[in-house]
Amino acid sequence: MDSIVKNINLAPSGHEKINWVKNFMPVMSSIEKEFSKTKPLAGQKLSITIHLEAKTAYMAEVFKNCGAEVVVTCSNPLSTQDDVAAALVENGVKVFATHACTDEDYNNFLNKAVDFSPTIVIDDGGDIINLIHTKRRDAIKKILG
Repeated sequence: MDSIVKNINLAPSGHEKINWVKNFMPVMSSIEKEFSKTKPLAGQKLSITIHLEAKTAYMAEVFKNCGAEVVVTCSNPLSTQDDVAAALVENGVKVFATHACTDEDYNNFLNKAVDFSPTIVIDDGGDIINLIHTKRRDAIKKILG
């Protein structure tokens, strides 16, 4: 399952943004420092549907560094920062998100996040939760939370 982003060449700008926010997220940085050693999320598959910008990208990276396999998709196509999405891909996070995508693309991205067979879902808008409880009930039995 390959990531879908607008342009992978935008990644350098996205890395700068993610690195900048790390300086202002001391709790997240502490979590990463502690749990990147013990990997408490090893074996978990997270599908995250969020406003895809630098702060939430850093959160996704922390979950990955804590041992989880992570897929990120956008919860609002207009808030997606394409450079940040590209940086996540370069850092080993699967991403299905582009700024100003069509409704068809958006629904495709959500389905790809469900196809990942997540054990944990993080959703700030309810779209992937709604999808799982209506059209993709097959995914429910694998989800822990």
